[in-house]
Amino acid sequence: MALKDYSDLNELQLDVLREIGNIGSGNAATSLSEMLAHPIGIQVPKIHILEYNQVVEALGGPEMMIVGILLTLSGDVNGMIMFLLQQDFAHVALSSLLGTDVEGFDSIDEMGMSAIQEIGNIMAASYVNAISDLTGMSIDISVPSPCIDMAGSILSVPAIHYANISDKVIYIEDEFGHEDSGNAASHILMIPDVESLQKIMTNLGMDL
Repeated sequence: MALKDYSDLNELQLDVLREIGNIGSGNAATSLSEMLAHPIGIQVPKIHILEYNQVVEALGGPEMMIVGILLTLSGDVNGMIMFLLQQDFAHVALSSLLGTDVEGFDSIDEMGMSAIQEIGNIMAASYVNAISDLTGMSIDISVPSPCIDMAGSILSVPAIHYANISDKVIYIEDEFGHEDSGNAASHILMIPDVESLQKIMTNLGMDL
């Protein structure tokens, strides 16, 4: 049966998305370890199908300040991937990479934003490669576009863009561990269009 909406995903198909998330998170931890020159651990990610307003609430409400890193997907899969990083993650990453303490988002300078952009690029490639390796599909990602703003404002971008496709997204909660800086959470929105999601499931033999 063809998918018409994210809500049509059955439990087996959700399990497949969880496995993609597991592999992507493991790839991301390995890549971040190499980038930061420190071991990075990873907890088992939690994967949900949520509405945009539920994502906003999960992030702490519409006025919570976060970093959003948006990339578009093209090729065999079209859509978006967005990383939503809270201050603890920015602190862990930038203190390791640049030796800079991040007391607040207003203290992130141009070099810090460039580093966050590269982190977004590495993490996006980790998840996209997981999909490509499992499905044999060719997926291109755009240059990351980072932004610091309130969660409600940042989430309005994909919500408006995909208003005619689905009011739900694939929401992945990751928690990375750093030996010096403790644990830090990151949140990923995977938003392939429904046709691309159908292709992914078909290539994985999950076209049920």
